[in-house]
Amino acid sequence: MTAETSVPFRAGAEGYASFRIPAVVTGATGTVLAFCEGRVGSQDDFGTIDVVLKRSADGGRTWGPLQVVGKNGADLAGNPAPVVLDTGRILLVQVRNAAAATEDAIRRGKVAAAAGRRVWVQHSDDDGLTWSTPREITGQVKKANWRWYATTPGHAVQLTTGRVVVPANHSLPPAGTDIGTEGKYNGGHSLLSDDAGATWRIGYIDDNTDGYVNVNETTAAELPDGRLYFNTRNDSPAPGNRADAHSADGGQRLVKPFRPQAGLTGPVVEGSVLQLRDPDLLLFSGPADPGFRALMTVRRSTDGGTTWHVAHTVDGLPAAYSDLTRVDAETVGLLYETGDFSAYETITFRRVAVADLAGPTGA
Repeated sequence: MTAETSVPFRAGAEGYASFRIPAVVTGATGTVLAFCEGRVGSQDDFGTIDVVLKRSADGGRTWGPLQVVGKNGADLAGNPAPVVLDTGRILLVQVRNAAAATEDAIRRGKVAAAAGRRVWVQHSDDDGLTWSTPREITGQVKKANWRWYATTPGHAVQLTTGRVVVPANHSLPPAGTDIGTEGKYNGGHSLLSDDAGATWRIGYIDDNTDGYVNVNETTAAELPDGRLYFNTRNDSPAPGNRADAHSADGGQRLVKPFRPQAGLTGPVVEGSVLQLRDPDLLLFSGPADPGFRALMTVRRSTDGGTTWHVAHTVDGLPAAYSDLTRVDAETVGLLYETGDFSAYETITFRRVAVADLAGPTGA
């Protein structure tokens, strides 16, 4: 199968200056749902931002009209983290804050709690056609001393046990003469729900401040042996710009703290992981250029994330954030930021054959 591409979101169109932070899932009936942030005034991470959605009934070849799913008035709703439950319900976790509250100001402690990062959840029972009124869960999943806070970005996961796991990250208040924006104050954690999103709690926390691995935007997949694999953006001097960890108890604790994963070459950027069961492949998507956000590539692991190999190179163009979904038995979908001259010109969807990702021998 030749890879096919379509463009659900293009900067400057449909009332938004920019579209960023893609997340994608495939609904119970096969509908592909592409989420992202619709940024009204600019490409900036702050301002008036909505969570927007487009749906595809033909596997991502064409897309329906834009829907605004999460709206926080003239303020910010972002970092969509969708997950399709075994019941068919789609949960959507997101983060909200005041439009003027920049990450820098939040990390410095200059933003009041009410205007800072807060966590909300809503759901759809009709494959994304309509959505429930969002409800706030901040008190269940955010510690009082955490400043910055972000879910994923990208899709969340439901485990075979039924538990919902949303990877997330936060920042700690600084010590001494530090100001709070230093990378060593980044930390990671997980949101857990054992009742299909009705109630939530915090699972593992990895927020040491040694500056070796600074856990940031994180993605997760359940391996065939039941362990959870976490892969994170690492903004530190450790080898490479990725780190990973495993959990043997559904995200409640980590077997070991996050450690560098130098086998995934790339710039400092978000990435996505997806576990295929047939064939048994763990996939990772992200730019492969070591110094620039470019060269979008899907890599594969057959040993639970220990070693990685290139499975599919999209092209050499600028590229940044991405997310992966299993579209059907033969196809994986890649939703990613890209463009000819900037990674933020479009959010593009690419259909890739599972057989191509497995390689000629499945190795």
